[in-house]
Order: sequence, then C-alpha cells, then structure tokens
Amino acid sequence: MTKQRPKHLALHQIRLPLPGLVSILHRASGLLLFLALPLLLLMLQSSLRSIETYTRLRGMLQYPLSKLILLVLLWAFLHHLCAGIRFLGIDLHYGAKLAQARASSRWVLIVSLSLTVLLGAWLW
Repeated sequence: MTKQRPKHLALHQIRLPLPGLVSILHRASGLLLFLALPLLLLMLQSSLRSIETYTRLRGMLQYPLSKLILLVLLWAFLHHLCAGIRFLGIDLHYGAKLAQARASSRWVLIVSLSLTVLLGAWLW
C-alpha cells in the first residue's frame, strides 16, 4: 500500500451532509443555551426582585443588540428542541434510513427557522 495520504487536513474542502450539519448545530445550540443560562437566570431574578429592577431590565431589553441576542437564544432553543425530537425519533428507529434522515434534518432547519422568525416578529 503506497497510497499517498494528505499531510494536512483541509477542513474548508470537506462538505458535510445535512444530517451532520443539523447534528453539529444541535450540539452548538445546546452549548449556547448552557452558557446563556446564568444570564437568563439573572434576567429572571431582576424581573422578579422589584418594580425598579424590572423597569431597568425592560429598558435594557429595548436596545437592538439585546433583542438580537435574545433572538439568537430563541433560535438556539427552538433548533435544539426540534433536533432533539428528531434524534429521539431516530433512536426509536423512525426515520433512520438515509433519505428519511435527510428529509427530517431539512424539516428541522425549516421548522426551527420559521418558528424563530414567527416568534421573533411577535416578540420584537
């Protein structure tokens, strides 16, 4: 075997299939939600402590950057939820074939992005 193997792995040339992308996004959204949990709990605490901290929090959430951060967290939650339901179905052997897995991963992306747009427009 004298097959020449590459010395360096070119990550930008690797084309990941859609189910793999959904899997990576599921992990990334879970990590993002885990890291944002202290911030969300702090926001909940300030909204419940007194009327002054509640009005201060509402004032902070009026900035576009705050709304964008909350929109990203909303997407992370919805994507993690939809992909988690997909993975539970695959664990139960529903949609485990290649064509079904590709279709369900496409639906996860469509549903999570659509719900993010709908809920984001409603909450904005």
